[in-house]
Amino acid sequence: MAPDLDVLVVGSGVAGLSLAVRLADSSLRVGVLTKAELSQSTTRWAQGGVAAVLGGDEDSVDLHHADTLAAGAGLCDVEAVRVLVAEGPDRVHELVALGAVFDIEAGGSLALAREGGHSTARIVHAGGAATGAEVERALVAALHRGAAAVLEHWFAVDLVLDAGRCTGVVARDPQGNVRQVAARHVVVATGGVGQLYAVTTNPAEATGDGVAMALRSRVPVADVEFVQFHPTALHHPAMPRPLLSEALRGHGALLRDASGDRFVDELAPRDVVSRAMADRMADQGVDHLWLDATALEGFDDRFPTLAASVRAAGLDPATDWFPIAPAAHHVSGGICTDLDGASALPGLWAVGEAACTGVHGANRLASNSLLEGMVFGARAAEAIAAGRDGPVPTGALAAVLPGEGSTAGEGSTAGGAGRIAGRVPAVGVDGVTLPDWAAGADPATAPPARGSDPEPDEPADWEKWRDRVQRAMTDGAGVVRSPASLRRAATTLGAAARALDASASASDDPSVARAAAEVRNLVTVGWAVLRAAVAREETRGAHTRRDHPGPEDRWRLRLVHGDLAGGSVPASGGISPAGKGKVGP
Repeated sequence: MAPDLDVLVVGSGVAGLSLAVRLADSSLRVGVLTKAELSQSTTRWAQGGVAAVLGGDEDSVDLHHADTLAAGAGLCDVEAVRVLVAEGPDRVHELVALGAVFDIEAGGSLALAREGGHSTARIVHAGGAATGAEVERALVAALHRGAAAVLEHWFAVDLVLDAGRCTGVVARDPQGNVRQVAARHVVVATGGVGQLYAVTTNPAEATGDGVAMALRSRVPVADVEFVQFHPTALHHPAMPRPLLSEALRGHGALLRDASGDRFVDELAPRDVVSRAMADRMADQGVDHLWLDATALEGFDDRFPTLAASVRAAGLDPATDWFPIAPAAHHVSGGICTDLDGASALPGLWAVGEAACTGVHGANRLASNSLLEGMVFGARAAEAIAAGRDGPVPTGALAAVLPGEGSTAGEGSTAGGAGRIAGRVPAVGVDGVTLPDWAAGADPATAPPARGSDPEPDEPADWEKWRDRVQRAMTDGAGVVRSPASLRRAATTLGAAARALDASASASDDPSVARAAAEVRNLVTVGWAVLRAAVAREETRGAHTRRDHPGPEDRWRLRLVHGDLAGGSVPASGGISPAGKGKVGP
């Protein structure tokens, strides 16, 4: 029997566990629901480290703040970034107190690395490039010492709404039974959307479940067009793709093209490097480039995890260049929240990669993601424990709540917008439309569907549909986009949505039901990415439009899916409606 809870955390990455651990000793009944095991989250795969100002004459909170704003290409919320960099050091020290072990120098101080977009060394690592695994280990151990209920192998299907607030989730238990898990507060901490793409560094579980549930419930979601591709994923059949940490370039590894020439500043932000790689691969007609780490001394000692990965692929770090290509890595947007993690819907909170806090803007600065989860997970826990029940107009929500968000943030591209929002137009992608549950638009106002996609031999074979959606998004909405490529991807998503509508997806087989639900979530989130990518006629941060090669001031705003009027979702009296309302004007 599913327990009734005060706080239900959906997801078990750094953000959700940071919140749950912080509340575990409170009087609140806390539960963590995760569709795999506690330790099987995107956090586990994070190699880069945690960016935080932990001392040193060359670094300062102001410098970390400036680097983050610069990477965000004018769309960061300035106040949210200030919170991140100011509170981050304390969260790192708390993690150490919980038992996390980071790499240290010979003298006993924390070893600090430099990564792309950072003006100085401020990244703490564990095991060279196994930081996420160490952070996850420490938090899981702390959670087991606390009082939280743990629901492993449960799959959250949709939000439950009642009287204008979120009151729980509908989920499938490990046996496949549909259950309703009631909670006064639901925290979405489900991670990213990497499985939208055929090549990704994210685990198989990263299917955008939390963001999809929010989109279907018309909760405001923003910035999902900014999907960051990590430039140095090992070009290898393994999936998720082995990630060659940015720390390698921070220590002097070089990027080389098919001719062996350098072609980009290795320490530029990830969007710059990935775009340069995509252009060079297109120019040279190749599917990968090279990372040259042969000049790095003590590779095996400094990067033991990476050394094992590349040697398993038959590569010798001392003599071989590593084949690399960009892979989907992190989405900068998600469910719009205030500075304490509250969404526009009372009772619903979001933290980590599933949230749009305003910190990342159009492009995440390397190693700010673990930090964001730790900082905003803690802030949400404190707000819930203090009795907060709804949102306030701060952070990304300052652009969403009625009567707020009318002024831009300070600066130009190095500053941040964050306070200006635009609605994603309620139209299809060049004539391709999806069912109401996926599109979030009023089908009565949408143009008729056109185009078709070859059906797999078995329309209900969800693994085939998942692969088809991933390939379409990789080809059409990857590092570089165009109207034609986005339209091709939209056609495939439309075919997948029709297959879902035509199928009796409520299978008695739990694995089949979950596979169908994950495809449904990929289609829901993928359609939001496509619609925003079509609307944003510019190149900014992680969003590159071939037909609009530069940024434009008129697009220095947040594109929001979901109801803006009233700032919350109307009462439904039960399971959240599947997109009954119109998105856009």
